[in-house]
Amino acid sequence: MSMIDYAAPAGPTRGHLSVPEGPGPWPGVVVVQDILGMTPDIKRIGDRFAANGYLALTPSLYERGPKVGCVVSTMKSLVTGKGTAVDDLIAARDHLSEDPRCTGKVGVVGFCLGGGFTLLLAPRGIFDAAAPNYGQLPRNLAALNSSCPMVASFGAKDRTLPGAAAKIEAALAEGDVPRDIKEYPGVGHSFMNDWGFPRPMPLLERVVGFNYSEPEAEDAWRRILAFFGEHLGDEGVSQA
Repeated sequence: MSMIDYAAPAGPTRGHLSVPEGPGPWPGVVVVQDILGMTPDIKRIGDRFAANGYLALTPSLYERGPKVGCVVSTMKSLVTGKGTAVDDLIAARDHLSEDPRCTGKVGVVGFCLGGGFTLLLAPRGIFDAAAPNYGQLPRNLAALNSSCPMVASFGAKDRTLPGAAAKIEAALAEGDVPRDIKEYPGVGHSFMNDWGFPRPMPLLERVVGFNYSEPEAEDAWRRILAFFGEHLGDEGVSQA
């Protein structure tokens, strides 16, 4: 598991590559960071996918200059659906699909900010499965009618995304997209992100409900791995 450089339209950028043990080839997964960036938590998530038989690349979206400017640029890309962050994520997908250790099938998974990018990219015909977790809904929700298969997780106590799971379910159902959408009643935003202590955003935890919750997180992991195992087409993929 190491940081690598990979080619992108704006020039080379960096990402955390997690490689499974064994001979491969493996399906690929692009892991999209939350708002905090390349944290130990998001690296652990990439490594967990590798431990389950996926070649996982986690792009570092805040590599192109001062962090504040990168955050603003990345947020703008999420809103507009274009720009350097979107290009870097698509380039990560291309990097994986061209890697001889990859089967050619690639999924995308994201958390918070990354969940929004996952929802944005899922209908573009470049990913084979998507797993957005508490991501911002795209402006054009109807575009999800043509999404790739999707497994999504939200918290009912998330004040930033009220009713998001039901809206995604309805949009995907309209297009008869294979799906597993679940809203967990007892948790809020970021319940899958275990940042450790001290928490980086205690005020947001109190006001918005940002908080890790292991039972719901592990159930979401189980669903994601089962869904990716089915739709990324590798019967040898494990689910641990």
